[in-house]
Parts: sequence; C-alpha cells; structure tokens
Amino acid sequence: MPNTRTAAAVAPSLSLAVVGAGPVGLSLALHAARSLPRAVVTLFDARAAEFDIARDPRTLALSLGSVQLLERLQAFDAARAQPILEVHVSQQQPSFSPLGEPELRIRAADEGVPMLGAVLSYGEIVAPLQAAWLAACEREPARLRSRFGTPVAGIKTVEGVSGVEIDAGIVEPFDLAVVAEGGVFADQARKALTHDYRQTAWVGQLEIEAGTSGTAYERFTRQGPAALLPLKGEPGSTTQRAALVWCVPSDDDPVAALDDAQRLTVLQSIFHPAVGRLAGVSPLKHFALGLNAERTLVEGRAVRIGNAAQTLHPVAGQGLNLGLRDAFELVRALAASSDIDSVLRRLEWSRAPDRWGMIAATDFLARSFTWDLPGLAAARGLGLAALQALGPLKSALARQMMFGSR
Repeated sequence: MPNTRTAAAVAPSLSLAVVGAGPVGLSLALHAARSLPRAVVTLFDARAAEFDIARDPRTLALSLGSVQLLERLQAFDAARAQPILEVHVSQQQPSFSPLGEPELRIRAADEGVPMLGAVLSYGEIVAPLQAAWLAACEREPARLRSRFGTPVAGIKTVEGVSGVEIDAGIVEPFDLAVVAEGGVFADQARKALTHDYRQTAWVGQLEIEAGTSGTAYERFTRQGPAALLPLKGEPGSTTQRAALVWCVPSDDDPVAALDDAQRLTVLQSIFHPAVGRLAGVSPLKHFALGLNAERTLVEGRAVRIGNAAQTLHPVAGQGLNLGLRDAFELVRALAASSDIDSVLRRLEWSRAPDRWGMIAATDFLARSFTWDLPGLAAARGLGLAALQALGPLKSALARQMMFGSR
C-alpha cells in the first residue's frame, strides 16, 4: 500500500529547504524524506525538471562509502558503474628512491572489500537520485515539494526569528536551509578561504590497448598530477576506456598548443608502463583549479555542504565524497534531535576532522607541485615507497579514502 502520510496528517517538526539538485542536494533531500517523516522538504534548483540530466558526461569517482550511501537510498545504478578494484599511484622519473621507482598499490582484495569505489558519469549518478526523489514527491505531495526551474536569489536570516527566508521569486520561510549548489572554481564567488593554484585541469577520455580493467592510476609529474579513472567497457570492444584528468601550470600550459596526436604521445610518456599502450584520446576540455572554502559550515539557520562549502583540487578525487558525508551526517543528526540549533553546533564540530583533514591534504599536495624546492620530488617518492612498504599505514590510508574520518 502506498504511503499516504501528509503534512496535514502529521504536524511537521521541521520545514527544510534544500538548494541545489546535484548529487549532494538530491541525496540530502531523499535521505531527509525517508529519515525525517515529520519534516516538510522543499528542493530548489534552477535546472528545469524536463532537462535530460542523464546525458551529462562528466566523470566522477565515488568512494566505497559513497557507493554504500547511495545504495541505502536505492539510487545507485550498479549496472552502469565501473568498480575500482585497485589504485596505482606512482611518480614520474627522474626521482631518487633507493627502493626503485616509487609507487603505491592499494587493492580492494587486500582490504577485504568488494571494491575501493566506483566510476560513473555525473548523469548516471544524478538521474537515479532525481527519479527516486520525484517518485517520493508523487507519493507525498503535501510533504515533499520540487521547485525545479526555480533559481534562488537569496537566503536571509530573519532577526528575532529562528529560521530563514528563501527568495525564489516568492519569499518563503523555513526552519532550516541547506545550500548544496556546486559549480567550478572559476565561476564561484570567493569564500573566506581561497587560493588560485594557477593550474589547469585538462579532462577527456583515453582508449587503452590491453589495459587493466578496474585500475585507477595517478601519476605525479614535474608539472602536476595526472589521473586515469577506469570506465565501463563497451560490449565487444578490444580496448579499455579511461577518464583523464591532467593537471598542468596555467601560466606555461604545455597542453594547449598540442594537437591530439601530440597529446597522446606526451601522455604515453607520462603514465606508468603498467597503464598499457594508449590508442586514442578524445577532444579535451579544461578548467581552472583552486581552493575555495568557507571557514564554517553553519551561518545561523543556513548550512553549506559539498562544493558550496568547499571546492577542492581534484588530486585525491574526494570533493563529492566529502559532500555526501556532509549530507548524511546532517540528516542523521536531525533525526536524533529536534533542537535544530544544537544539532547545527554539533555538526560543525563533528564534521571538522573529516572536512579540514581533506582540505589540508589536497591543498598541501596541490601546492607542492608549484614549489621549486631541492629534493621535494625525492621526498614525495620516498613517501610513496614507505606507504607501500608499511602495510598497516597503507590500510589506514585506504580506509580514509573509502570512508573519510570516523
């Protein structure tokens, strides 16, 4: 029997506005709908509901923890996902290491898990979430509301009132607003903590002959990190596909002037031989890289999560995973207490180790490629070799990347 509970039948304990219908905002709205049965949830997004979001080809990496969170929402399309079974991190020579070429291999089998994570397109992540949310809205139209095609112009704290006002053409009051709108560094308004890395990320896809299915590669080069994420293979194809993220200096960009054949040659020389022979490269797009973060998640009764709270360098591929953990922790805290202000104070404190640990780690790695310090590459290489040699430390790093700080 369908759930016919409505806001009229059960007095709401919370009126919640979610701004942004990307993966983080949709996950939060859907999780709140299921875990907070007395809450009225309204989702705002400038995107029209009719827009075919499933066609968005941008590639995203989900950690195992994020896969499990989406599975809980019954919004993970396993048939379209490419599991990550191994992560191979290495450093391009020349770099000194008494243990040989520095490399780090983290395998799902060694960690006792079915996968380290999964790779899907943005559309393949968002479309199932949006379908699940719209289905929930149809079941409970008085409690769950969609405002697609409705950009939010402002969020205002009301003096003397515990709540916020959302200006989306018509001003509406809510007990709590969660901002989950993302965007890329170049297009964002600057937050409290910002740094332009003067790096450009070139992104696209590679075809690899006899590549290893399920392995993600990260290569530290003199100019910046380059990564390959495994993609689901095409039926009958004799090659493997991988998504490319290639980070280089913006002020002396070595990629912009190259044609596709030249780019393929350079990439072949950059990546570890374990990748295999590169057979083709798609046209590449590029965007600027930087850190753009708020000092706090909470301002009054407004909370920022995901890229609205922190936009990170893609060196560790953890921005989306951090945002999903923000969303689930907020809903969990709201389900445990009806005191919203107390919940928000605890959220700020509880999310700090995971959030600031990831901000610091990605910022340090990103900046390190811009430092011209003697011995820096050798030190980075020795660090990789040490992690490979120290099993417990490698497992701790793997758990951190899969599940964040717990």
